[in-house]
Amino acid sequence: MGNSYEDECRRSLAQEQAKSLAGTNGWEHVDRERVHRDWDVLYREITAFLEGGSLPGDQQIQELVRRHFDIVCRFYTPSREAYVGMSLFYAEDEAMRAFHDSYHPGMAEFMGAAIKVFAEQGSGFAPSAGAKAPA
Repeated sequence: MGNSYEDECRRSLAQEQAKSLAGTNGWEHVDRERVHRDWDVLYREITAFLEGGSLPGDQQIQELVRRHFDIVCRFYTPSREAYVGMSLFYAEDEAMRAFHDSYHPGMAEFMGAAIKVFAEQGSGFAPSAGAKAPA
């Protein structure tokens, strides 16, 4: 992935989250306590696979990333680009990297790689904020 694609992904994440936050009064519909519990369970499961030598593209990891995506969709359904943007945010934001890496050193990087595989192969994404309508 080139820098221009990554920049597009960062922009998509920012635009889609801003639109969703504005349209839902700051995601007031989301049970944040439950989301955090569910992510904790999920990250512990991913950690076990990571410690066992699993790779980001392995089927069991991709099934766990599907669960991650489903949790994200409690907030809003991101486009493929915004979801990749989220993986970049996990790696680039110091607090998010520290949070993910608290489960396992390298978790932020691993999740980034796994999310990118999922985005390349997955379905169920919203249209990109920057997508053009077909002519």
